[in-house]
Amino acid sequence: MKEKISLKDLFILAAGMLVVSLAVYYIMMPSEFVVGSLAGFVMVLAHFIPLKVSTLTFILNVLLLVVGFLFIGREFGGKTVITSLLLPLYLSIFEVVSPSPQPLTDDLFLNVICYVLVLSAGQAILFHINASSGGLDIIAKLMNKYLHMDLGKGAAVAGFVTASLSILVYDRTILVVSLVGTYLGGIVLDHFLDGFNIRKKVSILSDHYPEIQKFIVQQLHRGVTLYPVLGGWDNQARTEIVTILQKNEYARLLEYVNQLDPTAFVTVATVGQVIGKWNPHYRPSRKETRKSL
Repeated sequence: MKEKISLKDLFILAAGMLVVSLAVYYIMMPSEFVVGSLAGFVMVLAHFIPLKVSTLTFILNVLLLVVGFLFIGREFGGKTVITSLLLPLYLSIFEVVSPSPQPLTDDLFLNVICYVLVLSAGQAILFHINASSGGLDIIAKLMNKYLHMDLGKGAAVAGFVTASLSILVYDRTILVVSLVGTYLGGIVLDHFLDGFNIRKKVSILSDHYPEIQKFIVQQLHRGVTLYPVLGGWDNQARTEIVTILQKNEYARLLEYVNQLDPTAFVTVATVGQVIGKWNPHYRPSRKETRKSL
């Protein structure tokens, strides 16, 4: 890996996997449905192979990790190694703390809905930092890279195979619920990921544009584009500032502009995706900052 994994990323990896593990152990396993995931596949295998769920999960994750390293990349593979170790670790701890968890509710379909929401939240956290929970998420990432399929749709396609295998162990009700849950899981995952990707495109007309430009570059560490414009009402030449920001950065900019120039004309648009040189973790050097100004 070209860059070391930061402490922040390690914390996010641990938190994301904790969410995933809680969903698997305390919602899916007690209710015995097999919503498409490696954990669901392991639940089926556990009826035929005399090994603990945590042990089977570890073995299959290792095999899929090799695929991730070879075909997706070292950064993704390295982070997924950590998550793949965390999943059986969390499951082992849960097996000791609460050996026989009870179903969340008496309604199977309600349990599936809860599982999908919790699991998808954990998966979205991991995918957002170019990691995964391992298992079938690696297959979803492969489909995303080589078939240009949305991660949620890729996870659903891979999960349908696992969910279909539930018929070998459980009845048709479990099969139908598992297939429906897998499909819903793909939709919810894409919804959560879209929320991470949303940006704000801010356009500002103000006589104080040099100060606003300086604030965006030096305080928010974002790029700025300056456009010469001509007012259609008074034919006066002005300079328009355009920048793309994350939601929290947009709030900071709006507060600054309101204090600096309450008469500034600001328009805001929602951007679903940014392609190109836009790194959410980038911080320019002092030399680059001086040059841009």
